[in-house]
Amino acid sequence: MVLLQNFRNIFRIPELLRKLVFTLGVLVIYRLGTFIPVAGVNIGRLAEAIKSSEGVGGLLKYLDVFSGGALSQCTIFALGISPYIMASIMLQMLSMTIPWLEELSKEGEYGRKMVNQYARYLALLLSLLYSGGLLAFLETYQLILTPGLGFRAFFMLSVIAGSMVVMWFGEQISLFGLGSGSSVLIFASIAARLPHHIASTIDSVRLGNMSGVLALLVLALFLGVGAIIVFLEKGERKIPVQYARRMVGNRMYAGQSSYIPFKINSAGVMPAIMASSALNIPGFVALSLAGYFPLLKSFAQALQANGILHNVFTFVLIVFFTFVYTQVIFNPTDLADNLKRGGGFIPGIRPGKQTADYLDYLLTRIGLVGAIYLGCLVLLPNVLEAFLSLPFSLGGTSLLILVGVALELAAQVEAYLIEHRYGSFLSTGRVKSRG
Repeated sequence: MVLLQNFRNIFRIPELLRKLVFTLGVLVIYRLGTFIPVAGVNIGRLAEAIKSSEGVGGLLKYLDVFSGGALSQCTIFALGISPYIMASIMLQMLSMTIPWLEELSKEGEYGRKMVNQYARYLALLLSLLYSGGLLAFLETYQLILTPGLGFRAFFMLSVIAGSMVVMWFGEQISLFGLGSGSSVLIFASIAARLPHHIASTIDSVRLGNMSGVLALLVLALFLGVGAIIVFLEKGERKIPVQYARRMVGNRMYAGQSSYIPFKINSAGVMPAIMASSALNIPGFVALSLAGYFPLLKSFAQALQANGILHNVFTFVLIVFFTFVYTQVIFNPTDLADNLKRGGGFIPGIRPGKQTADYLDYLLTRIGLVGAIYLGCLVLLPNVLEAFLSLPFSLGGTSLLILVGVALELAAQVEAYLIEHRYGSFLSTGRVKSRG
């Protein structure tokens, strides 16, 4: 009853209700677009071709997850939000190596807008490359009903325009809705496939291809993994910070105590996305050039999804990108300088370089735990598929996105309820971090 009352309280806050309705409205339009196919493609054979293809199939399956199945149906939203996500990741990585881009990203609101504008241009370029690769795949497997130059132009224009519209949807959700637009769109795409996965499992049990006990075991296992994700995503290490006394006018203000929260997984799902892209895209390029260089075909096949070499490289790249991305989010030197300028210090640690070294030491230790946790989470579904022959594919990255975005949205709703004195969103209390 308490939880039901909290849901009713959502409708008593006009601003929250407006944001919620706007977000749901955009998601409905987005999902409708995933059912509008591009004319001239043999959709009936497309899904089968993706499953049977080697090398390139891994990349297409990866993109299909983030498009909510729109790619396997070759709809106008086939590319989904993936080009924009990749563009944002690439700019974040470039900001670590290009000085002027790093300075621009630190120039407040203006710098953020300019970097975002560059991300749009890069997303347009990536959409062009992705659409060209998808077109080449369709032509290779003879899935085009009326091939020719006219179809090529029409197909690429339709898919690129659809990708730009999806990017605009994400920006509108970020401005007028709940949560980060890109994350919410990916969340909706993954969640839209869950009924299909459940139906596939039920059919497998009904046809005798999978035992009922095994189906219940898989369900319990995925629920348990989800609970572990919630437990670890809310966990954090709180670094105490003490601020010195300050004289403001004729009054002396006592020093305050605070803390810096270091999450176990500060990088979120980005390292997993980076690792998947770093493996799938080179494999796609190698397979495309295999006709000219036969050795590249063996390289692409060695990196096929769920293979031993693919899983090993995925784990290593996740660990690497986790450390890189954590350094982007928490730069120990900048953090130590900001504390020193604000009159803050960590008890027992000298301000300046000693503080930066101490923060770097803590980030390395916590980041290692987070990297191992993230790598094991991503590889666990691959191991299950190899040994249990599951009728569906739900990667650890997808699980992390589902749980992470759900927690983020719940926290935003909770903040609105507490601000308007309606109490917590959850009946058991606030969604608290564990320190």
